[in-house]
Amino acid sequence: MVERRPALTMLSHLILVLGVLIVAFPLYIAFVASTHTATEIVQAPMPMLPGSHFLDNYAAALFGNSGGGSKAPVGQMMWVSFVSAMVIAVGKIAISLLSAFAIVYFRFPARNFFFWAIFVTLMLPVEVRIGPTYQVVSDLKMLNSYAGLTVPLIASATATFLFRQFFLTIPDELVEASRIDGAGPLRFFRDVLLPLSKTSIAALFVIQFIYGWNQYLWPLLVTTDEQMYPVVIGIKRMISGGDAANDWNIIMATAMLAMIPPALVVVLMQRWFVKGLVDAEK
Repeated sequence: MVERRPALTMLSHLILVLGVLIVAFPLYIAFVASTHTATEIVQAPMPMLPGSHFLDNYAAALFGNSGGGSKAPVGQMMWVSFVSAMVIAVGKIAISLLSAFAIVYFRFPARNFFFWAIFVTLMLPVEVRIGPTYQVVSDLKMLNSYAGLTVPLIASATATFLFRQFFLTIPDELVEASRIDGAGPLRFFRDVLLPLSKTSIAALFVIQFIYGWNQYLWPLLVTTDEQMYPVVIGIKRMISGGDAANDWNIIMATAMLAMIPPALVVVLMQRWFVKGLVDAEK
């Protein structure tokens, strides 16, 4: 029987509430700033309650009437980010599934060597690979394109490793039963492995979608056309350097809009995300 300790329970809840407040307070300030004019924001003290310019500021952000270094509409930038994140997430999962399937279920020379060669790429910092990768993308005329934003980021050693470890837990009896039923490799992959992997796929999709959405360094290098800016780069371009005044209300509205898609992905797929993480630990 578990002993109830009211004082300990209250303390744990207070700590959790404090943690939520610490995380939520900057978001609240950003939302409040997105509902005021730029002049009201820089006044001391800054308003702590929402203002009356919510519709004006968000309309200005969505339709591109913002100041700063970028006047591209946020809707266009969010579309670029969404397409890039979807292609990166789906591409990583598809390639990793096939790679792990080949490494686990096909017998060919040096298969373990190829797996560890893939795995070793985790030890290479992004900064080490980014120069040669940029040169290849530039030579292939892929700058300012969806291909340039996504193709170099599709390979995933982490996802390959996780799927390999999951496939190794599948009983050999299941493989033999499928073979006796006349299932070939592709049918076994489609009818057996994919259904068993759906929770792991969902968990990895959430992680990889957020990874693709939050990309900053790579898009900063390969995009110079405003129509190809992801929203993260668009926010950076809105902030003027030097003594130039920034429209912080529009910038904060853009930041709030940029948080909606990844937040929706997490909320809508939360059940599968948690189950996938739990299954991965078994």
